[in-house]
Amino acid sequence: MITFDRHRRLRRSPAMRNLVRENHVRVEDLIYPLFIVEGENIKNEISSMPGVYHFSLDRLNEELQEIVSLGIQSVLLFGVPEHKDALGTEAYAEDGIVQQAIRHIKSGFPEMLVIADTCLCEYTDHGHCGVLHECGELLNDESLVLLSQAAVSQAKAGADIIAPSNMMDGFVTAIREALDEAGFTHIPIMSYAVKYASAYYGPFREAAKSAPQFGNRKSYQMDYANAREGLREAESDVIEGADFLMVKPGLAYMDMVLRLRQSFDLPLVVYNISGEYSMVKAASANGWIDEQGVVMETMVGFKRAGADLIITYHAKDVAKWLQGGL
Repeated sequence: MITFDRHRRLRRSPAMRNLVRENHVRVEDLIYPLFIVEGENIKNEISSMPGVYHFSLDRLNEELQEIVSLGIQSVLLFGVPEHKDALGTEAYAEDGIVQQAIRHIKSGFPEMLVIADTCLCEYTDHGHCGVLHECGELLNDESLVLLSQAAVSQAKAGADIIAPSNMMDGFVTAIREALDEAGFTHIPIMSYAVKYASAYYGPFREAAKSAPQFGNRKSYQMDYANAREGLREAESDVIEGADFLMVKPGLAYMDMVLRLRQSFDLPLVVYNISGEYSMVKAASANGWIDEQGVVMETMVGFKRAGADLIITYHAKDVAKWLQGGL
């Protein structure tokens, strides 16, 4: 008689599969990005990201009410200002659009956890993430000064977490010191620790109106061919005082999620980015895929790779599907 293992015993019914399921997605794991613009009565769908909108502050509550009703507890804010200049001054202005949005949310929805993206690319007229030398070179240390000012201004407005995405060397140290000196020792830093120079960012750059006006970001965002470099980046951020680590993009870099999970004990975040979202939406609109099936499979894949938290434009849909008992 041939003897072999009968693994299918544990797959015979939905109840059995649920009983032995190793990884689960919870609504509390989801972080929903929001794009806030200046003006009034604005709710404009972003053409490359169906279902995602630009909101003016006076239209933001309707979105927040839906988010709260779905049980989503955390949002990530991106500001899209009308005025841009070489130094991105709106990023650290007291009445900047993100600062206004933070105060608005914390006033009406005090239990909502507000994460502030800390970068300059949405605010500079050249679209790069820091200060440029006249020859076009990005200046690292000069940029850190402005990024630290932005972080402090966001904390003063009421942000619960500062999330620096700029990829300057030493940004965690600079921002941690600035927050501490300003009395915000209790505010954690969610570091975009492993952020690749990726073609998947295309739709986001439309949403944030942040495409570089010349060149690219490959001199400061990571080469997507490198993995060991990502571990060095993450280790630096841990040493400098990061409270969370993030991998961005997510879907093509689950190996980095796993590598960071195996190397560090900090809460680990994966960003399921705009290009990943838009491809799913386009394929679903054409009837090529089962959107719910593909999205939930991806979410579980992130968790299986080791992510604790997932930033995703699918968050509202995932929350609805979870309510349905999936």
